[in-house]
Amino acid sequence: MPQIAVIGGGAAGLMAAGHAAACGAAVTLYEKNPFCGKKLRITGKGRCNVCNDCDVNTVIEHVQSGNPRFLYAALNAFPPADVKAFFEENGVPLKTERGNRVFPVSDKAADIAEALRRYAVDAGVHFVHAAVRAVRPEGDGFFVEANGMHRHDRVIIATGGASYPLTGSTGDGFRFAKELGLSVTALRPSLVPLETEESDAAEMQGLSLKNTALTVTDRESGKVVYTDFGEMLFTHYGVSGPMILSASAHLRDMQRGRYVLHLNFKPALDDETLDARLLADFHKYANRDFANALSDLLPQKLIPVVVRRSGIDPQKKVNGVTRSERQALTAVLRDFTLTVKRARPLAEAIVTAGGVDLAEVSPKTMESRKIPGLYFCGEVLDLDAYTGGFNLQIAFSTGYLAGESAAWS
Repeated sequence: MPQIAVIGGGAAGLMAAGHAAACGAAVTLYEKNPFCGKKLRITGKGRCNVCNDCDVNTVIEHVQSGNPRFLYAALNAFPPADVKAFFEENGVPLKTERGNRVFPVSDKAADIAEALRRYAVDAGVHFVHAAVRAVRPEGDGFFVEANGMHRHDRVIIATGGASYPLTGSTGDGFRFAKELGLSVTALRPSLVPLETEESDAAEMQGLSLKNTALTVTDRESGKVVYTDFGEMLFTHYGVSGPMILSASAHLRDMQRGRYVLHLNFKPALDDETLDARLLADFHKYANRDFANALSDLLPQKLIPVVVRRSGIDPQKKVNGVTRSERQALTAVLRDFTLTVKRARPLAEAIVTAGGVDLAEVSPKTMESRKIPGLYFCGEVLDLDAYTGGFNLQIAFSTGYLAGESAAWS
């Protein structure tokens, strides 16, 4: 019976530990937090987008860094359908929402974390809540330093990335890999809020918008790099929200001023319909100042900024607004631009891009090509994907394959 150490009690680590134990191994899981799944419990605003109800090729298409084809073996070993079945069988009913995003019916991420923990406990995993200081190969096994030295035949590193450090994701796995002589690609934030050059965003801090259309353009190439429709949030530094986080993953080689966000606040209305709506509001508030005639059309925090950008005198009576001024207002509502200054720091990202170099890991087993008996899974690998449940799918599939491979090798 192989003695396996799993370092990290997040999504990938719990899956790896539970499955390795279910395959007959003696498993010890090391987690430095007092409980497992700390980051998992807050993911998806506490709802947890477990996976995406799609096929393997669709998951591959949504992996945006590293080598997506690396995942074929792991995804075929534990595809989305199996992830859904796993949680249903472990007491968590699921539902599918827009974009094939799968959530627990309870809308509680804690239910997912608890199901994984129970699975590991029932399989016989031994939990040690202590920080691992080092991993050292010794003969045909390893020593794990965590409140003393502990010998194991194999080690699975599932320590996550370097985002949300308060949850325990402090980049330990990258340090272990480097200390063992392995390569780690450059780390950068992915699925992260964006800072903008203009002060307008700060003026609208706290304003959340739904049903907004986004187009991102690259000033260097002149091309559109991303389009989306959905929710966003203005902040003191710029913009955030689901649509913005998704867009951030597409902004490669980010340089100050390179990317421009184009917001359409009224995407459901064509120009003629929008103009008719403006005329109706202007007729209704004919004797008001222009700045006080937009409350039916726009949220209060948005009005002063839109008025300023339109170039129309805010104190001008509505019945004096000309057709050309109305067209200028429509242009602002249709194409409200913000220039991206930079991404927020890695610590604020949902996902870490970069990680343990995939060229040094076997895609068929998740085992290091350089150090036999050492395995990696989850966010510590140089793999990340777009929003929609794909990053957790990577964690579950690579964790499953790493656990099985370590138990049966």
